[in-house]
Amino acid sequence: MKKRYWLLCSLPLVGCSTIPPELGVSGETLKDCPITPNCHSSMDKNAQDIAPILFKGSRAQAKEKLVGIINSLPRTTIVEEQDNYLRVEFRSHLIGFVDDVEFLLSQKVGDRTQIDFRSASRLGISDLGVNKARMKKIKVLFAQ
Repeated sequence: MKKRYWLLCSLPLVGCSTIPPELGVSGETLKDCPITPNCHSSMDKNAQDIAPILFKGSRAQAKEKLVGIINSLPRTTIVEEQDNYLRVEFRSHLIGFVDDVEFLLSQKVGDRTQIDFRSASRLGISDLGVNKARMKKIKVLFAQ
């Protein structure tokens, strides 16, 4: 019984204390997803189940709108911000597990911007569809 108590008490700390994986832009792309169902990417041919966000406007305008959407969502922290890149940490409500989400903004021909993303749980194998649902929600909010 005592072991079970310690295990339950330490679970919130496990979710908060994991070290983020090596993330960032490699060339002109985001890193590929691992072979787990808790990662979704618009660039990785193995995990490309959600199309990138397309925006009619400049990269600066797209980034401003994206930052506003991210800041409106609960339990988010923008960890890194560059002209064409954002890295965001989303924490789960109960235990505080961290999901790492990256956005890469590319100016396309004319007045168009493409926003690619990679969203992955930092810990575990399954996320019960949370990362995919989050990216779909961000796409819907961006379209409004």
